[in-house]
Amino acid sequence: MKKYIITLLISALILPCFAQKDAQAKKILDETSAAFAKAGGIKATFRIKSGGNQINGVLQLKNRKFFLDTNDATTWFDGKTQWSYLKHSEEVNISLPTEDELQSMNPYALLNIYKNGYNYKLNGVVGNNYKITLTPENKKKAFSRIVLLISKSNYQPQHITLEQPNNNSEITITSYKTKQSYSDSLFQFNKKKYPNAEIIDLR
Repeated sequence: MKKYIITLLISALILPCFAQKDAQAKKILDETSAAFAKAGGIKATFRIKSGGNQINGVLQLKNRKFFLDTNDATTWFDGKTQWSYLKHSEEVNISLPTEDELQSMNPYALLNIYKNGYNYKLNGVVGNNYKITLTPENKKKAFSRIVLLISKSNYQPQHITLEQPNNNSEITITSYKTKQSYSDSLFQFNKKKYPNAEIIDLR
């Protein structure tokens, strides 16, 4: 379940009209990516709905580093090494994630994937949000389609739908704070705080 949640955090039919790069969509995505880059430390709370299940979590970000805490798992990433703690089994998996794995771990990594290997199109406005659809050029990608709702006022993502052949998942950002100050230690696993954890090194 933990891997499944991560795959979400980190997008069904591919219509012919999406096989293009929409200039309006690119401008909005560029603004969104720039706003994220300027935000400094970020703290976001979110809700994931998938397959009848709901997961609540908190994500704290600093550049490429992140700390992710959900109902059943906690993950640290210091820019190179990832530690994933499974709460029910008190097990910690240590790994060196690939770029694709990082995108599935961190929902905000989705904000930059349009730059390589994706087509994108602006599908109008929903409330106060732009609606943009991303479709992969390579159909073997994990998601067949990604739908983003991006705030018109501050270019912050509000809602992300990840479409897969057999399942759709929805990520709703429930709160978003920028300019947060974080110590690098937040993004590293501290064994002293988990004395009973079983360490499994997958590197």
